[in-house]
Amino acid sequence: MKYRIEKDSLGEVKVPSKALWGAQTQRAVNNFPISGIKMDFPFTKSFVSSLGLIKDAAVKANLRLKLISSKKSKAISRASKEVWQEKHHHEFPIDVFQTGSGTSSNMNANEVIANIATKYAKVEISPNDDVNMSQSSNDVIPTAIKLSAYMDLTKKLFPALDGLIKSINDKADSLKGTIKTGRTHLMDAMPIDFSEELKAWSSQLESSKEMLNVIGKKFLELSQGGTAVGSGINAHKQFAKLFAQEITKLTKNKYKFTPAKNFYHELSAQDCSVQLSGELKNLAVILMKISNDLRWMNSGPLAGISEIELKALQPGSSIMPGKVNPVIPEAVAMASADVIGNDVSITVAAQSGNFQLNVMLPVIAYNLLKSINLLSGSMNALSKNAIKTFKVNHKNLETSLSKNPILVTALNPLVGYEKAASIAKKAYKENRPIIDVAAEETDLAKSELIKLLNPSKLAKGGL
Repeated sequence: MKYRIEKDSLGEVKVPSKALWGAQTQRAVNNFPISGIKMDFPFTKSFVSSLGLIKDAAVKANLRLKLISSKKSKAISRASKEVWQEKHHHEFPIDVFQTGSGTSSNMNANEVIANIATKYAKVEISPNDDVNMSQSSNDVIPTAIKLSAYMDLTKKLFPALDGLIKSINDKADSLKGTIKTGRTHLMDAMPIDFSEELKAWSSQLESSKEMLNVIGKKFLELSQGGTAVGSGINAHKQFAKLFAQEITKLTKNKYKFTPAKNFYHELSAQDCSVQLSGELKNLAVILMKISNDLRWMNSGPLAGISEIELKALQPGSSIMPGKVNPVIPEAVAMASADVIGNDVSITVAAQSGNFQLNVMLPVIAYNLLKSINLLSGSMNALSKNAIKTFKVNHKNLETSLSKNPILVTALNPLVGYEKAASIAKKAYKENRPIIDVAAEETDLAKSELIKLLNPSKLAKGGL
């Protein structure tokens, strides 16, 4: 490989001759061969794009403040646009596990954009003095976290969440009136309408969406303008306001960004990331519950519950012919477990807000975006290949209902708890329908028992 020599404040460094990055990026590549996970990793592509958007909005704000020439501004804006349009993501080679402020990634963006812009302007453009004008890594990286997370939420997670909710509700509507045995402690309980079981899932998801929307709005308040410690040193007093206006324009007014109320807060803490991660964890727990319910319902086909049949997607065993497994719920459960782990990482990282700066920003960005993307993909898969396609084994539902001794609960007001319990135990022991045993053990007519113990009526609740 051929190299060129670049210089920074520490001296000279060899950089691959074709690379658009410069000395500081190369030092970071050399210093952090830790995970092999680069900042252009699929989960973090939006983070790199956000850096491009930030540089574009910043130079436009600086031009309005007459701090930079039109020639340089146009060149930097053009180069920044190429970055946020993902034309140069391969030029971001730094490991996620790097300097805690993310300075290396900020300088990576500054150097790449400066090199491209220099060619367009045909004058020397400085990564620090021009591209990074009115900025610090300390406000750029927190802004990039908020910007990328909010865009991934709105573009990926919310559509996937809405799609899953719709799939569940559509399936629930198609199963309305289908009565099945309810279960508590994994044991037979009172009957329920299958549609109500599914709507409990969609209700959970809708509740999570409400919280995500509330938390997400906080991500529209940006730290850009706080610069090094929150005081805004080296930035014009109007920079933050103009920056928010410009980045709103760059996103075609889809998002209304504003300057944060307190830059010291924004630089020193990652409260919003912790809050969002917490609700993403909650969503993961919901998806794990849905996935495990599907697995239990699908268990069998002969020795399990076998209430539903998930679509066969692939052979289930390398040794047992004909075996088919619930692969989608299993995959979603694993992704959910990973999201729960990501929340722990974000929580630990967020407490590293020492004095005026958090020093674990890159790992917060990585895990937050990873969680959003994992959940988005999981919900799409669950909707398409599990919820929409499963079939109900009506015969098994009816057989279980007819022998369910817990139906006797409806007789409590008439015969008392103790008598009802003895009827249930006898029905279970003799493996007989509860109605037949109740007819023998009480003075109630069988015709009346049929009405009292009708699963469809019991599923509606009440006396």
